Amino acid sequence: MTKSVPSVSVSYPANGSSTKSNELGMRTMQERAYEKRGEQYLLIKSPPASGKSRALMFIALDKLHNQGLKQAIIVVPEKSIGSSFADEPLSKFGFWADWTVAPRWNLCNAPGGDSGKVGAVGKFLEGDDQILVCTHATFRFAVDKFGIEAFDDRLIAVDEFHHVSANPDNKLGAHLGTLIARDKAHVVAMTGSYFRGDTEAVLSPEDEARFETVTYTYYEQLSGYTYLKTLDIGYFFYSGSYADELLKVLDPTEKTILHIPNVNSRESTKDKHREVEHIIDALGDWQGTDPATGFQLVKRPDGKVLRIADLVDDDPAKRDKVSASLKDPSQKKNRDHVDIIIALGMAKEGFDWIWCEHALTVGYRSSLTEIVQIIGRATRDAKGKTHARFTNLIAEPDASEEAVREAVNDTLKAIAASLLMEQVLTPKFEFKPKTPASQPQDGFDYGEGGYDDSKCNVGFNEQKGTFQIEIKGLTQPKSAEANRICENDLNEVITAFVQDKTTIERGLFDEEMVPEELTQVKMGKIVRDKYPELDEADQEAVRQHAIAAMNFTQQAKKTLLGDGTEAPSNTAFVDGVRQFAMSVKELDIDLIDRINPFSEAYAILAKTMSEESLKEVAAVIEAKKIKLSPEEARDLAKRAVKFKQERGRLPSLTSTDAWEKRMAEGVAFLTRMKQEAMNG
Repeated sequence: MTKSVPSVSVSYPANGSSTKSNELGMRTMQERAYEKRGEQYLLIKSPPASGKSRALMFIALDKLHNQGLKQAIIVVPEKSIGSSFADEPLSKFGFWADWTVAPRWNLCNAPGGDSGKVGAVGKFLEGDDQILVCTHATFRFAVDKFGIEAFDDRLIAVDEFHHVSANPDNKLGAHLGTLIARDKAHVVAMTGSYFRGDTEAVLSPEDEARFETVTYTYYEQLSGYTYLKTLDIGYFFYSGSYADELLKVLDPTEKTILHIPNVNSRESTKDKHREVEHIIDALGDWQGTDPATGFQLVKRPDGKVLRIADLVDDDPAKRDKVSASLKDPSQKKNRDHVDIIIALGMAKEGFDWIWCEHALTVGYRSSLTEIVQIIGRATRDAKGKTHARFTNLIAEPDASEEAVREAVNDTLKAIAASLLMEQVLTPKFEFKPKTPASQPQDGFDYGEGGYDDSKCNVGFNEQKGTFQIEIKGLTQPKSAEANRICENDLNEVITAFVQDKTTIERGLFDEEMVPEELTQVKMGKIVRDKYPELDEADQEAVRQHAIAAMNFTQQAKKTLLGDGTEAPSNTAFVDGVRQFAMSVKELDIDLIDRINPFSEAYAILAKTMSEESLKEVAAVIEAKKIKLSPEEARDLAKRAVKFKQERGRLPSLTSTDAWEKRMAEGVAFLTRMKQEAMNG
């Protein structure tokens, strides 16, 4: 009996479009990126396995042959990813040139340390060859040695761009900033993640504004697959040793990548080899090691022999053999080659096993980027694979432990990651203000009765994977930058919101919390801090769009989860969004602001965590509850001024409306502060 509770389950139409190629041999995402090939600064945001490496090849070849650039330098985070840029006979599929990298210029394959490779970069810059591949580190040292001007009139393409940061301590980020300031090179940046795990901005806002963005969403990619139709994201809490509880969530009939916890984490027993032995033991009777592949053979009680790849073993000879067997090209199409892969640090970025149906991760992962990469392992399309899932197995906070606060922290981070993944995997939201002039849009299905002029409508375009939702009183962005954020970057705003510890603590466990404190005050502050260059009206537009996107996803989950007795239907997410819109008398922005964005996450916690643990977590958070900060009070006072403009009176401390009362408390707090300051 599997016990994992999906926190969200998303269905995809599987229309095969993302895997079909055009006459130049380009898939949908690559074609979209190629249309922008003339841009000097291009940022490609698209999920793992969507074909970013090849998209870059098309763009780089055009820049070298048709745009007058001298050379292209491809910069990757680690040597293993260099193989993604190996020779490709693109002309075979209809393109007008092939991609070739002379072996001496793929520095990811070169022996020796960075110093020799930096010298090689120098030789390349002086020579006539056009394409070089190196690591982020080699590139950083080369810029230090040769200066930024050595890269004039060249294309610098940065893969896995989320490794860059605007933090002054991040050398690669600093070099890119200088490169953009000099404005004599072209930059193509690519990332499969929409955010950095540490909440640092990848680029400064003014640098980011120089980039033209190509966004290809998870929803578009998965909709365009041929076989995979549903994806579940869920978490499950356990007490005691995880190895004892594992089989409650691990189904041995599913192709699974199991990431065991880092040795330094709380979930680890500190003996990774014993953990692997324990897992193998729990799955069945060990039959020995396959001499050809190095896989462990384990006989299940029903007689089937499982083939298990152990990537945790430190013995280099054994691990290299297993690793080589997994990468064996002749076995790529063989579903029965391996059944379960047990890994610790490996099998995340760039690891390709298309048959994986279940990515099961033990212990929370501090980096959201890492979680996206792990989920990417299960979201490959493969014949006969219709369903995939990601489960995070998390230790319940134990009241008897001294580390209970740390455990609560981990729990909150795991929930934040789950909330974020829900947002990344769902269709895109486009919000429109409802006005008398509002009209139906082509390509959108408005449900049973069609478009209704008298109410707020929800349209869904299955082809594009886009909702169009009309909301009364919605502020629309005015500037091009605010429009860009509302169209492409709402997930980044939501990331910052769900990663803010006090926000998630209060949203989940503070019974006295008024939702507007989170939706208006907290989200308002996050938007102001993130986009200080926007004016107040545009900041408010971004805030409203981000909260609406998050709350619509959370409300749709109610329908998905139901009472847990039946599996959600294929159209459950779309139905859930429509149901929420229809269940209210009037869909306006005030109503959306009055919903706690974390209420559904709490409902899932209550289903998967024991009552004692839940109480324990609530007690830890209650103990450190902070009263108003001066900044929050100022924000509340600002909203009180708006309230006065609308109602002709200030908010009242004795009001029965919790939000009005909270605004009044903000005004009273500021008044007290002023009095105290005057009294010295």
